[in-house]
Order: sequence, then structure tokens, then C-alpha cells
Amino acid sequence: MNSFEQMEAVIAQRRAEPQEKSYTCYLFDKGLDKILKKVGEECAETIIAAKNGDKQELVGEINDVFYHIMVMMNECGVTLKDVCEEMDVRAQKIGNLKQFHVSDHNT
Repeated sequence: MNSFEQMEAVIAQRRAEPQEKSYTCYLFDKGLDKILKKVGEECAETIIAAKNGDKQELVGEINDVFYHIMVMMNECGVTLKDVCEEMDVRAQKIGNLKQFHVSDHNT
């Protein structure tokens, strides 16, 4: 089991068996709006960490984004398997170059 699978399992367990003082349980208790707010906050912090060029800070913020997205996924009924299956479909498209429409902004 990789780290993402372990995280998914812990998040699912917290939802099924709430534990007092668990941050994950707090998020589920507050609902989707709170979870989405945290996803947005962590994305913004990740952008700032990338801009600042601090790799260690960036790695930490990326992990925060992953965690909060996985809580959101659980809340919305999306699994890692679902995401990986879609990634596999998209991987089949690698190398298929798209034709982009070119607009003439002078007319």
C-alpha cells in the first residue's frame, strides 16, 4: 500500500469511526463548504511557496493540498481508483497533438 492509499484508508476510517479531536473528523463535521475552503486555502499557499522558491515549504504545502483534496474526494464519493482510471485514459492520449484554432485579433 502506497502513501496515497494509506491516506485514503485513514480518511475513510475517520469518517466511518469518528474520533474526538481528529482534524479529519472536524472537516467532515463542518461539511463540504469547509472542506472546499481548505482546498482553496492550501492551493493558494502552494502557489506562494512555489513563487518563493523554498522547496521544503513547497513539498509541505503540496502534501497539505493532497490531504485536503483526498478529504474532498471522500466527501464527494470519489476514490483514488476513480482518479487513477481517468489518469490511465488520459495517458493513452499522450502524443496526440491537438490542433488549436488561431484567432486573428486584428479583425
